[in-house]
Amino acid sequence: MNDAAWPELSYPEWRDTAATLQLWTQIVGKVRLALSPWLNHGWQVPLYVTARGLGTSPIPVGNEILEIEFDFIAHRLHMRTSRGDERDLELQPQSVADFYARVIGLLNDLRIPVSINTMPNEVPDPIPFSEDRVHASYDADAAHRFWRALVQADRVFKLFRSGFLGKSSPVHFFWGSFDLAVTRFSGRPAPLHPGGVPGLPDDVTREAYSHEVSSAGFWPGSEAFPRAAFYSYAYPEPPGFREASVTQGATFDATLGEFILPYETVRLAADPDALLLDFLVTTYAAAADAGDWDRAALECEIGAPAQVRSL
Repeated sequence: MNDAAWPELSYPEWRDTAATLQLWTQIVGKVRLALSPWLNHGWQVPLYVTARGLGTSPIPVGNEILEIEFDFIAHRLHMRTSRGDERDLELQPQSVADFYARVIGLLNDLRIPVSINTMPNEVPDPIPFSEDRVHASYDADAAHRFWRALVQADRVFKLFRSGFLGKSSPVHFFWGSFDLAVTRFSGRPAPLHPGGVPGLPDDVTREAYSHEVSSAGFWPGSEAFPRAAFYSYAYPEPPGFREASVTQGATFDATLGEFILPYETVRLAADPDALLLDFLVTTYAAAADAGDWDRAALECEIGAPAQVRSL
């Protein structure tokens, strides 16, 4: 059962597809960025896990709306508007340059001209989308397994999110860093972030971290950290956070500045949901306790379907 719900996701086996797919999601994400009014902490730009892949949710276009979805079952990119127009593009091995040209071409065909910044974000040695013929891989099975892992993380993250009364982000997929994340806020402003995040403008970083957070997420791996993992960090990091006792199997990575729980540890656990939820709860508690958050005012019981929260 775990193999079906929590598939194997070895980064070295799909690194080329992962690198290409990250850039494809950035193209679609930047379309959303170009058309959507700014929302606090950049929440207007992410993608969302859907029943078939990753989607933008509705994007305003004049008096209408546009939706774009990566379908990792049929392996197509779907576009649809509130006018009833639909266009799609096959997801197959193709260069980033070709994918970019086809996406812009379909948008023009839908009478939605969009101009985006064609330089990728948060990737090493970026190449403008229109010129990138280096990244051109698409392993359909690997993309499907990646999405299935996102489905499981999304479910548990949403359950975790239900146990908080304070400000909390949606569960959303950031195409720059290529990770699924959920963030809780103490309600207090944070010190000005120093910036310096590679491939991310300082003003964007500082706006994103304008308030104290405990943030958790999932990423599928990268060249710098070549394995899928769940993570949790606090900004600003309070004294004593990294020494806290958290879920068995999780460790604090001093280089990343985050608690790390390997995806493989969760996947092979007798109860993956319970282990992941415990990681989210204990690392949040470590941040909240070390940061002196008002936990009594901010927390509530984990939600249950069709049951009104007790007061």
